[in-house]
Amino acid sequence: MAARGGKATLLPSAEGLAGKITPLTHHVHADGTASVLITQSHPLVTAAWAAPRGELAAMLELADTAPVPLREPVRGLLWLTGWVRALSEDEARRAAMLVAEDRPDPRLLDVGHGATMLQVVPASMVLADAEGTHSLSIDEFTGATADPFCVYEADWLRHLELAHTDVVSLLGRHLPAELRGGHIRPLGLDRFGLRLRVEASDADHDVRLAFEQPVSTTAELANELRRLVGCPFLAETRKQG
Repeated sequence: MAARGGKATLLPSAEGLAGKITPLTHHVHADGTASVLITQSHPLVTAAWAAPRGELAAMLELADTAPVPLREPVRGLLWLTGWVRALSEDEARRAAMLVAEDRPDPRLLDVGHGATMLQVVPASMVLADAEGTHSLSIDEFTGATADPFCVYEADWLRHLELAHTDVVSLLGRHLPAELRGGHIRPLGLDRFGLRLRVEASDADHDVRLAFEQPVSTTAELANELRRLVGCPFLAETRKQG
C-alpha cells in the first residue's frame, strides 16, 4: 500500500488546524517516515515551526483505492500516527531529491518556490482492510517488502475488467453459491492470490482466491491464473509433466 502511493490525507491535532489536509504529493520511505509536499503558505507550516522542537502531533492516512470503478473503491487504509516536522529549506530540498529517486513527480521542483516538504515521523501504524484492523510495529513495517506485482497491478486489473470479462466470469466458479448471482469485479492481485469483489443487491462481498503457492514472477503468476480459470492446456501440460 505504501509503495503504490494512493491518496494521502494529513490530520494535524494542533488548535486552529482542524480538518483534513491533502498533500500535493507524498512518499513513505523504507524506514517508515513519510515526506509530504504542501504549499509553503499553508498554516500548518507556520504552526509546525512555532511548535516545541518544530513538530506537531498528526496522523497521515493512506487510502488504497481499487484501480477499477467500484461502488466502494477503498480496499484498505494505513494510518501513521506520530509527529509532523518542519524542515529547513536545505532539508526540504534534500527530502525532495530522495523522494524523486523513488517516485519522480514534477511538483517536487516547486520546493522552495511556493511549496515545501514536511516530514511525518510515525510512533505507531495501523492497517485496516477487508480482513480486519491490525497494529503494526515500525520494525514490522521496515522489515516488509513490497509485493512484486504492486507496480503493475492497476494496469493488469483494468485490462482484466475491460478486455476479459469472460475470464472474470470463469473465476466466478470458485465463489460460494450464494454469491454467484452478483456482479463479479477484479479487486486485487498479489503474490498470494487474486481478490474479487462481488457487488450483490444486499451488500458488497470480497473473496480471495488463493494461489497454490506464493508467486514471484510473471510466468508463475500466469500459471496460477490459468489454474484458477481452468485452462485445459495447463491441465494437460501438468499431466505430461
